[in-house]
Amino acid sequence: MASFFILFAGFLASGIPIALALGIAGTAYLYLSGNAMMLLMLPQRMIAGIDQFVLLTIPLFLLAGALMNVGGVTERIVTFARAMVGHRRGGMSSVSILSSGFFAGISGSATAEASALGAILIPSMSKQGMPPAYAAALIAVSSVMGPIIPPSITMIIYGVLSGASIGQLFLAGVVPGIGIAAGLLIYATYRAKRDGFPVTPRVNARERLAATKRTLPALILPLIILVGIKAGIFTPTEAAAVAVAYALVIGFIYRDLTVARVWESLIATALVSASILFITSMASIVSFVFTLEQVPQLIADAMLSLTDNPWMILLLLNIFLLILGMFLEPISILILTMPILLKFQAMIGMDPVQFGTVVVLNVVIGMATPPVGILLFIASAISGEPVTRVIREALPLIGICLVVLALIALVPQLTLFFPRALF
Repeated sequence: MASFFILFAGFLASGIPIALALGIAGTAYLYLSGNAMMLLMLPQRMIAGIDQFVLLTIPLFLLAGALMNVGGVTERIVTFARAMVGHRRGGMSSVSILSSGFFAGISGSATAEASALGAILIPSMSKQGMPPAYAAALIAVSSVMGPIIPPSITMIIYGVLSGASIGQLFLAGVVPGIGIAAGLLIYATYRAKRDGFPVTPRVNARERLAATKRTLPALILPLIILVGIKAGIFTPTEAAAVAVAYALVIGFIYRDLTVARVWESLIATALVSASILFITSMASIVSFVFTLEQVPQLIADAMLSLTDNPWMILLLLNIFLLILGMFLEPISILILTMPILLKFQAMIGMDPVQFGTVVVLNVVIGMATPPVGILLFIASAISGEPVTRVIREALPLIGICLVVLALIALVPQLTLFFPRALF
């Protein structure tokens, strides 16, 4: 397998997109290892990797998020959060965190969240007297909630690959998402008092009520999805279609959507969905290679040679996923490592839903972790601050996410309370 990893690393270093790097390295390995006849099976493996009905949820949830974004929902969420907490010292930092939490229930994507909210909130925080690098770091790390709070594209991919219930995974992401938001709010309050950020006037009750009325239809979308799945009204795939219809209805009711904006959303959704499904199909080649060479068993045996303590195995697995998350995109990590992950899940005897939540939280935290955290670079580009300054400000915020990760891994009730209560 050394030749595969050498080829894969070489392709990445040369700037080849990760999807092609996965597919070419896997194909080349089969040829070099004397399994050239296996190449005839690769088209079938690629199609089988994406020929799953539940994967329709990905473009549908992406489209729902895009429609709400171009339909002015992002601005209404920010206005609502400002009306609720904007009067606190350094209130825009709290607004940013709450806006990220609310937007997560719509987009399901960390990069979409960082791009949409960063363009609005980083300049607003800077105008309130906050260092631009801190504002950028806050947006980058807050965006981690995007793939955790339902609906979550990363949770869907994990559910498809592992066979875990997507509805239960959605519910399991609620507490970790709230935990990250609470931790970041506590830090933002401390930072505002320490650095003496200014206080803005409190919004009056009438403006607060108006902001709530305008934003409420968007905020109840995650509730509609979860209740509908739990009640058996629709499946996760049908829930995604309902989300699109709902986004269209409220967009046209508020007169924020136009035909041109709908077309723009369709194009953006098609591009992102195609890239995700292309990565999925290419990574199926790697999964085939890993299965053929019994890589999960070899790694499990190597881990057991170090320790057979389930807690130590869980710790090593978390470290392994966090390191991968620093360099690779979450969906690629899941597809690449799923055979290994399922082996470890059986070894430590963890509930599949809790294990899935821990895995997803690991890989999405990696998106905001240096040296290659994509969210840090997105926020840095929006703010105009050097990424090194953004990283310095992000470190304590990443520490908060890691504390939440540790709690989720060690206390099953935190993730399993809602799935067990409602399912």
